[in-house]
Amino acid sequence: VQLVESGGGLVQAGGSLRLSCAASGSISSINTMGWYRQAPGKQRELVAGITSGGSINYADSVKGRFTISRDNAKNTVHLQMNSLKPEDTAVYYCNARIVTGLWEYVYWGQGTQVTVSS
Repeated sequence: VQLVESGGGLVQAGGSLRLSCAASGSISSINTMGWYRQAPGKQRELVAGITSGGSINYADSVKGRFTISRDNAKNTVHLQMNSLKPEDTAVYYCNARIVTGLWEYVYWGQGTQVTVSS
């Protein structure tokens, strides 16, 4: 099983980016999918998560600006990021709890850099 991310880049403050993550491999089902980020010198933090049933939670710092969505049929999760701020600069990681066979495992993507210039 692997998670492949795309969509990072450099954007000016106030701009938008859309991150995508696709899961592939021997997948029975996917429970929670989400996005984390890690800025230099800081701990990795949850940005947004979405369950298989569609329940969503966001970090307070991104509420009203970011939108997470998923396509269960395609095993993908997306993060639409609007009104970006320089403090959103970080490496963004896709995360998924995936059931393969009988067990659930946590998988991470390789990370994609998001840089917001002021």
